[in-house]
Amino acid sequence: MAAAEWQRAATAKKVIRELLEEMAPGVLRCMYCLDSMGTDIDHFAPKSRVPLRTFCWHNHLLACSRCNSNLKRDAYPCDDFGQCLLIDPSIDDPADHLQLDPITGKYRACTPSGEPSAKGEVSIRVFGLNRYELRQGRRSAYIKCRELLVSWHREFLNGDHYRAEEIALALCHEPFADVLRFLERAGLLPYAAAALGDELATALAEWLASVGPVFPNPAAPRL
Repeated sequence: MAAAEWQRAATAKKVIRELLEEMAPGVLRCMYCLDSMGTDIDHFAPKSRVPLRTFCWHNHLLACSRCNSNLKRDAYPCDDFGQCLLIDPSIDDPADHLQLDPITGKYRACTPSGEPSAKGEVSIRVFGLNRYELRQGRRSAYIKCRELLVSWHREFLNGDHYRAEEIALALCHEPFADVLRFLERAGLLPYAAAALGDELATALAEWLASVGPVFPNPAAPRL
């Protein structure tokens, strides 16, 4: 019955999709992989498992067809206490469970302090977050974000604010929004210059003071 009602709800789905697209990272990107275009409205708790949440707003996420229909499908793994073991982007901070290595583009399933994360491990497996094309995409995004941040800082210092704004928008619309967030968090660390180099660290400091952070950071920087 829930599936049939959802199938008929064309008007509701149109409104839900428009709202989710406004919330999507980058330009209408999937809220799971952050790469592909968000084409589907995914029910985080599947209709087949939790039919009463079929029309619950907090249960709707914008997803690409691969993450939604090919990988996640009806998966809803839970622990012994009935708590879902998938990262829910609407309530969880993925950075609490996934740590990015920008050089390899690979996620590690651990907390910011290095403790293993069951949610991170299960999410990586169910959504295939470390599949080849995603790792390559994050590596490329890391290189592009570094270059764009330095270019933005150069234009900002030269007083060309129109050009600086263009670059800032390009950064904010870049797929793999987690890469820019990684750099923002790195820029807050006391050893940022040693880790990133003086030029990028200086650009990030100005970016954080003038534009961002685009993605809110916790009170104490964690990486």
